Amino acid sequence: MIILTTVEFPPQNAKEIGKRFMESASLPDYLTRIGPFVLPLKGEGFQSFTIYQVDRPTRIAEAFEFVSNDVTKYFDVPGFTHNISLCLDAEEALKTVGLG
Repeated sequence: MIILTTVEFPPQNAKEIGKRFMESASLPDYLTRIGPFVLPLKGEGFQSFTIYQVDRPTRIAEAFEFVSNDVTKYFDVPGFTHNISLCLDAEEALKTVGLG
């Protein structure tokens, strides 16, 4: 199970986003961060994707709360937007429809 964050921000605030990222809290032992991966948006700023892998399904609620709280450090940066998604792998998704 993974948590995927997608954020967007304008170019004039990239330095501030970078500073705040460098001040990120240490990850709990049940989370692994892959990324962030930054994609320039033609003339519009940047989009960033980060994958958080949760190694214990029993910790998913706690992991989602950690990631949600961590993103709040960017809320007052003008132009910042975000989305946080819980993503299931195929096996997990099949279980939700009674096929696993």
